[in-house]
Order: sequence, then C-alpha cells, then structure tokens
Amino acid sequence: MKFHVRLVAEAEKDLHDIYSYVVVNDSPGKADALLDNIELTCGTLAYFPQKGHVPPELKRIGVAQYREIHFKPYRVAYEIIGNAVYVHAILDGRRDLQSLFEQRLLR
Repeated sequence: MKFHVRLVAEAEKDLHDIYSYVVVNDSPGKADALLDNIELTCGTLAYFPQKGHVPPELKRIGVAQYREIHFKPYRVAYEIIGNAVYVHAILDGRRDLQSLFEQRLLR
C-alpha cells in the first residue's frame, strides 16, 4: 500500500528556511542538492511510513503518535493518519528540539 506524503505548512516553511540558509551561507548548488535529498528522504515514507521511531524528546513525556526519520543533521517529524503521512517539521538536529517539538507538535 502506498501512503500519501503531505508536508504541512510549517514543514514547507522549514524547507524554505533551510534552503535559504544554505544558499546564503554555502552555495545554491549545495542548497539544491540538500533540498533534493530531504525531499527523497520524505518520499520514502510513502512506502515505509513505520520505518521511523518516536523522537526521544517526545517518548520521555509519553507522546508516541509522532515518528521521525533522519537526513543528518536534519530530523523529519511526521504522523501517520489513515493512508497519509503528514510531515510536521524538518528541523536541524543541533537545535533544542525538546522546546521545538513541544511548540510545534503538542499545542
């Protein structure tokens, strides 16, 4: 069964922000390659949505409905609902993700 992968508006903004940062601080070519790789990583969820794990920051507080996969250093947080995968966040793993997950996923 193929799942539909959808990026919520905040995840699309995350991608835009990551892309813009890499364009300014590295190069457009590297930004394009990074964007392609993150999109490919998200695309794998169409066939293997269970492959991720519950983020440890959420597991510690007993929240298990979200999962994550990685394209280092980025962490892709998502939720499976029916035959759809909703990507809620694409975040740099070097940031304080406990706070970001609480703000973005637990409102």
